[in-house]
Amino acid sequence: MRRKTNIQTRQLFYRKNDQIRAPQVRVIDSNARQIGVMSINEARELAREKELDLVEIAPQAKPPVVKIIDFSKFLYQLNKKKKEEKKSTKTSQTKQVRFGPFIGEHDLEIKLKKAREFLNDGDKVKFAVKFAGRQITKKNLGEEVLNRVLASLEDVAKQEKEMRMEGRQLVVIVTKK
Repeated sequence: MRRKTNIQTRQLFYRKNDQIRAPQVRVIDSNARQIGVMSINEARELAREKELDLVEIAPQAKPPVVKIIDFSKFLYQLNKKKKEEKKSTKTSQTKQVRFGPFIGEHDLEIKLKKAREFLNDGDKVKFAVKFAGRQITKKNLGEEVLNRVLASLEDVAKQEKEMRMEGRQLVVIVTKK
């Protein structure tokens, strides 16, 4: 049997109404105004008069903080806020741009233009010079290509990791400044 993993099953536990055990509580009303410190029985009575729930929102405080609100509306707003936070976070990806050690000037410019677009989108860019066959003996040419790339992108990018060999590729990673 599989467990449900929706938002409501993973939410925090809030004590409400008769579950609150503290003798004294700090009460906040539904308009976020502080009413003051009072006994738990007075707070419960105040919540019943307004036909709302008494929800403990800060149990670690001295005295604990409780709020007079509609509990189902409170949960709905929490879930809505979590969804909004999830939407606003953007995950950064690592895009790869490959060169050969004997790349032409125009080809290099086109690939650098594409790399600038990746950086402006907030992605990391991994530049790789791939050596084929006996080209591996000309590592200095690959380093020259990557140094030209870093020099032309220094206005928008900073080097995140040092140049290093990964198999038959010379690699460097840059991020937006």
